[in-house]
Amino acid sequence: MSMSDTKVKIKPNTSLKEPSLFKIIYVNDDVTSIEFVINSLVDYFKYNEDTAETITHSIHDSGSAVVAILPYELAEQKGIEVTLDARSQGYPLQIRVEADT
Repeated sequence: MSMSDTKVKIKPNTSLKEPSLFKIIYVNDDVTSIEFVINSLVDYFKYNEDTAETITHSIHDSGSAVVAILPYELAEQKGIEVTLDARSQGYPLQIRVEADT
């Protein structure tokens, strides 16, 4: 039997796991406007106005709040997009991305 007659059976990897999820956390400050926070939640995370307003009040009252839980790449990208938008409007909004444990 020559090498060309050898058949290799490749067993599929069925142990793939879901990507790890990460929390996107908005941190309250005294400068970023409530309107900016609400608009960013609607624009970047597709919340409706009422839900965005509720989350914004939670951020204000608690000092921070989880606004979304997404796979790492998406969480990181959203965090960067919102941060750049905030900075372009002169707001110091801090966004943290942390593993969802």
